[in-house]
Amino acid sequence: MNLLTKEEYQAIAGSLELPSTAYIDGGYRPAASGKTFTSFNPATNVALGDISACGQEDIDFAVQKAREAFEDGRWSKKHPSERKDVLIRFAKLLTRNARELAVMESLDSGKTIFDCETIDIPETIHCLKWHAEAIDKIYDQVSPASDNHIAMVVREPIGVVGLVLPWNFPLLMLAWKIGPALAAGCSVVVKPATETSLTALRVAELASEAGLPRGVLNIVPGSGAEAGEPIGRHMDIDMVSFTGSTATGKRFLAYSAESNAKEVVLEMGGKNPAVVLQDAENLDRVAQHIVNGAFWNMGENCSAASRLIVHKDIKDALLSRIDTHARHWNIGDPLDPETRLGALVSKAHFKKVSGFLKLADRFRLGGGAKEGFVEATIIEIENNNHKLAKEEIFGPVLSIITVSSFDEAIKIANETDYGLCASLFTSNAKRAIRGARAIKAGTVTVNSYGEGDISTPFGGFKQSGFGGRDNSMHAHDQYTQLKTIWIDLSDDQDEAVD
Repeated sequence: MNLLTKEEYQAIAGSLELPSTAYIDGGYRPAASGKTFTSFNPATNVALGDISACGQEDIDFAVQKAREAFEDGRWSKKHPSERKDVLIRFAKLLTRNARELAVMESLDSGKTIFDCETIDIPETIHCLKWHAEAIDKIYDQVSPASDNHIAMVVREPIGVVGLVLPWNFPLLMLAWKIGPALAAGCSVVVKPATETSLTALRVAELASEAGLPRGVLNIVPGSGAEAGEPIGRHMDIDMVSFTGSTATGKRFLAYSAESNAKEVVLEMGGKNPAVVLQDAENLDRVAQHIVNGAFWNMGENCSAASRLIVHKDIKDALLSRIDTHARHWNIGDPLDPETRLGALVSKAHFKKVSGFLKLADRFRLGGGAKEGFVEATIIEIENNNHKLAKEEIFGPVLSIITVSSFDEAIKIANETDYGLCASLFTSNAKRAIRGARAIKAGTVTVNSYGEGDISTPFGGFKQSGFGGRDNSMHAHDQYTQLKTIWIDLSDDQDEAVD
């Protein structure tokens, strides 16, 4: 997609019609209470509008309509190829409205238009298309049995699912969840983050336009306490998929235990290491990967490479290159395509990240924080016991830890409560494989930073999450149930039933 000028993006922003109410049973509707909350542009602190603040009554209504849609089969019982056709049309409509969605996402979240145009929106569309194309290509199984039996193992959609989204990738995380959930035949109730509700509401309207039956995709904006907890505790929701902080994710386990023991899939925080060994090659390229991993999306990324664990023999050479690349990550107007670092998502989050900066003993680079924007920041710390190495900052902050050996590097990489992602840089193939196996993380990249792609499962170890994976064919598992159908073929009706 060709990028526009800052002035052209601003013109689009000025002409947008922003949604303001919940989307339930195929149409927009205000919250039953009449309550609203205000959505702000974090880059300017200008109000974008008031949005319906859903509560228990709205959640109940959305779940009721989702359940009706699921049970009468208007979506769940459609032939897989029919569901595929609808989702393909949905993806095409997203493509036609891609620029509008990119600008809306940037305004609502503070993300740069560069990232929205080149990463978030294209990946959102690709994710939905990928899961749509997979619908009629997933086969069930027949187990090995005797001549007198057939045992079939079949997948069935799990039912009504609650999807609770984070604010850092509003559209992409929506796609990661509704892609496999809708492909499986489920009906969904989505709670976007209060900071970033606009694009989810618009996407639901486009889904209906594409032919998704009413009641299948419902969007209920609102706070965690008023809308999120009722989803977690609802007796008629069969499963919840949550992406967000570890503290909040743990609450959904309690909600499940205290209600109907619904299945819970959690994708939570990370404190991800980038390990650079002394035999790493092409340090300029290594520096590029580390800088991108640390500062992409303003560091508001659960897989951000926030800890650089570097061997002492190449530390100086690598850091000089990192300094050079990091200086290109400028802060500015998110609607300017030249800007690499936009605004942090909210005043509260800016305050949190700014508080972490006060813990630094010495800044190697950056450290500035003003009016919602934080500079690309590099901090050298003494060891992995420092608070900056232990806690998830969720901002553009890279902490540097020096090591003397492979074993020390792996040990420090694993000294964390999290286990989402990691990167390992080495020219030794055996050491790369040994290190990738030894690091306790759901995704380990070698000689690069990344999360894999749509074909690879994404999720974490330890307190980074469990219960399922986003992306890949494995994502379909969490939205389906396995059923065994055992058929007796024996002619002897008196034979004992196994």
